[in-house]
Amino acid sequence: MRQANRSSDKPVNLLLVEDNPADVRLTEEALRESRIPVNLSVASDGVEAVDYLFQRGRFCDAPRPELILLDLNLPKKSGREVLSEIKADPILRRIPVVVMTTSTSEQDVERAYRLNANCYVAKPIALEDFFDVVRSIEDFWLGKAILPGMEIAG
Repeated sequence: MRQANRSSDKPVNLLLVEDNPADVRLTEEALRESRIPVNLSVASDGVEAVDYLFQRGRFCDAPRPELILLDLNLPKKSGREVLSEIKADPILRRIPVVVMTTSTSEQDVERAYRLNANCYVAKPIALEDFFDVVRSIEDFWLGKAILPGMEIAG
C-alpha cells in the first residue's frame, strides 16, 4: 500500500481559522513539535478567512493552504458560511477542511458534513487532550493522507 511520504522538506501550508487566541497558541505549540514542517497562517474571523482564501486585499499574496482547520463559531461570518463558500468554489473545494470546534451538537455535525466538511472534531477542554487531537490531525492529514498538490516520494 502506498503511503504519503513527502518528497521534500517543503512546509505544508495550513490555515487555522480560529478566533480564540488561547486555542491558536495551543495549536501553534502542538504543531511546533511536528516532524512535518508546517507554514501556519491564522485567520481570526470568518471574513478574514474568506479574504485569505480568495487572496483579496492584504492577502493577495497569501499561499494557498493544503489543509484548513476551521472553527464553527466565528465573529463576522460563521464557520458554516466560510465552509459553504469554500466548497462552492471550484478551486477551493478540493482543499480538505477539518472542522475543529467545541460543539458536539448532532445538528452542527450533520450540517458540517452536508456542507462537505472532510472531518469533524470536537475540541477537548483538557490541555493534553487538545494536543493529542492536533497531533492526530497532523498524523493523518499531513502524514498519511495524500493532499492535492502534494509531492510524493516514490
